[in-house]
Amino acid sequence: VVWEEEGRYPDLIIELLSDSTAQNDRGLKKSLYQDRFKTREYFWFSPESLEFEGFRLGQQGYEAIVPNGQGWRWSDELGLYLGIHDHKLRYFQPTGELVPTPEEDALQQYQRAEQEAQRAEQEAQRAEQEAQRAEQEAQRAERLAAYLRAQGINPDEI
Repeated sequence: VVWEEEGRYPDLIIELLSDSTAQNDRGLKKSLYQDRFKTREYFWFSPESLEFEGFRLGQQGYEAIVPNGQGWRWSDELGLYLGIHDHKLRYFQPTGELVPTPEEDALQQYQRAEQEAQRAEQEAQRAEQEAQRAEQEAQRAERLAAYLRAQGINPDEI
């Protein structure tokens, strides 16, 4: 929606290929993005065949982005790698870690919260056990003091 961006074209386009659009995406659209839009990076990915390509705009037009050893392609625009993981196009940190999707991130946060709740519950149980031990020790001390008093010994003077 260039008109909503004050005439500014996208810096990066990721196209999902389908059998019906793949030829158009690889040809006409690629030329349009290169020559008219001057889009700096263009990637396409086919969820069916897992075809994945990337291009960066150079002086002579689009130049293929060479994949690294994992088959990932670096995006200068995103500062991330794009690559295939579990048959899906995904982002990877420069260090190689998979960038979680919002759903995965929410699940991880939920799991961390659950673990924290479990740790808090365990700590509460430990505190309760310690309080019970302290109470038992106080009762034991009180019984001992009562015994000593019964024997005529003042426990505060021992």
